[in-house]
Amino acid sequence: MCWSSFDHMVSLKPVQEVVLPHCGETGQTPAQALTAKREINMAAPGENLKIDGGRLWDSLMEMAKIGPGVAGGNNRQTVTDEDSEGRHLFQSWCTAAGMTMGLDQMGNMFARREGTDPDALPVYVGSHLDTQPTGGKYDGVLGVLGGLEIARTLNDLNIQTKHPIVVTNFTNEEGTRYAPAMLSSGVFAGIHTQDWAYEREDAKGLSFGSELERIGWKGDEEVGARKMHAFFELHIEQGPILEAEGKDIGVVTHGQGLSWTQVTITGRDSHTGSTPMPMRKNAGLGMARVLELVDEIAWSHKPHAVGAAGHIDVYPNSRNVIPGKVVFTIDFRSPELTIIQDMDARLREGAQKICDDMGLEVAFEKVGGFDPVEFDADCVTAVRTAAERLGYTHRDLISGAGHDACWINRVAPTAMVMCPCVDGLSHNEAEEISKDWAVAGADVLLHAVLETAEIIG
Repeated sequence: MCWSSFDHMVSLKPVQEVVLPHCGETGQTPAQALTAKREINMAAPGENLKIDGGRLWDSLMEMAKIGPGVAGGNNRQTVTDEDSEGRHLFQSWCTAAGMTMGLDQMGNMFARREGTDPDALPVYVGSHLDTQPTGGKYDGVLGVLGGLEIARTLNDLNIQTKHPIVVTNFTNEEGTRYAPAMLSSGVFAGIHTQDWAYEREDAKGLSFGSELERIGWKGDEEVGARKMHAFFELHIEQGPILEAEGKDIGVVTHGQGLSWTQVTITGRDSHTGSTPMPMRKNAGLGMARVLELVDEIAWSHKPHAVGAAGHIDVYPNSRNVIPGKVVFTIDFRSPELTIIQDMDARLREGAQKICDDMGLEVAFEKVGGFDPVEFDADCVTAVRTAAERLGYTHRDLISGAGHDACWINRVAPTAMVMCPCVDGLSHNEAEEISKDWAVAGADVLLHAVLETAEIIG
């Protein structure tokens, strides 16, 4: 990529014309080219090219009206009628911005703003519009609408880029209704097969494929056929670090690996009042002891490893019946693969012993996971440089949550931008960010994307 046109355009001020060789001609990396340009005191940095913060915030609030939760957040789960309604709204905004919409067979949406070079691979930017059952208004949505705001801003300023820019909404990132998380980006990256994804079932036995078709968002385009020049994702941190340290921007260098193991413990349902204590086969008690083990395992790998059970089903779930079966999913995460593997092994060994000692049966099923991620160095540099150019405080981060960017990183150069969220709270209807945080994140996203897509003057 070449940098001279970018700073000239974004400064929006008369500058002295300085001719620099193309990066490819000098063998310099983009970061080296930027450093050389600063050394000769070229244009002032482009801190005055920014997105329309009011418009971005209004769009976030408008999308939040679709699939409202019961406590101020959202319940817009994947491939539901509410998901379809949100998609239609997003599509209408993209059409109004002069973009063309592509749709693949997993329902992934691709809104394209043309570049000047028909042979240049597009720069992709986006996230997801689906939410948790008790989700917030910003998780995922900020990344999609932040991408849309880039296109709108470039239209406002009549700026063209060499590479097309494609704003993306990936289907079923959350993995709540259909496990695993990041399902469609996983198919796009070749992690899962499409047929396997279609066969995933929700709690009511409805398949992902049939529900995608029912809501009318199953496209014809082959999944994963698109080639990317780069991919950028803006997201709320979903953790407390940025707010606690007073930082505007998180430059995501790595993503934690994740392992989901579904555990089924089987005992015998019986009356809570008339079954003697020594004669009980209490699956619920077995689960409680396994959860204590999970906590001990995670603490043994502090400070970065974490573990918990977020999904728990108890059968028959009656007040006066000792549970005869429990099904729960253990979520282990760490930035180191060997630690994840150790935690998984200790879970299986320890849970087996607990259940054997209690006369219970136990079964394990790996239902999701991915290895730790190291994001592309040049894309990460573009994010960091953008934050510095704009004067935003920033720090490097390891993402504790999984994101579509984690899978896309396997097939294209990828990086993430993060902004703070209040108290680090997410996957909760009380999830909150400030308008200023959203705008800062989108501004950095804009500059990183433009550096990669190359402004044509």
